[in-house]
Amino acid sequence: MSLKDQITEDMKSAMRAKEVDRLGTIRMLLAALKQKEVDERITLDDAAVVAIVDKQIKQRKDAHQQFHAAGRMDLADKEAAEIVVLEAYLPQRLSADEITAAVKAIVAELGAAGPGDMGKVMGAVKQRLAGKADMGLVSAAVKAALAG
Repeated sequence: MSLKDQITEDMKSAMRAKEVDRLGTIRMLLAALKQKEVDERITLDDAAVVAIVDKQIKQRKDAHQQFHAAGRMDLADKEAAEIVVLEAYLPQRLSADEITAAVKAIVAELGAAGPGDMGKVMGAVKQRLAGKADMGLVSAAVKAALAG
């Protein structure tokens, strides 16, 4: 079963269980998936679905920070709950140590040195670690590897 099919099944089970908040989050995710398919006239594979889920989580985290800073804890809690629902659709994430090791291996493989090679290294890292790692942590690991 593809990831998109799993999300659709989860929507149906949320409807049956009358889980309103979870259902709303899943519907927003399905709308984002459908929008991407319509805009680009493609059928999404699991990798593309994971990328969209990752983007949705990033948006929720940004909104959570903004609401938290503004003192709107009710809305911040809603965003946090949506993040939990969305994270269920991501593959197992790499730990910080695993990210650092993978980045160092890629830097060595490319022979990159210095901050000027950041773009080249990030391109290679994104291909290999897409959906498996938080890109914020990856970016920090790349900067550290190229600085030292």
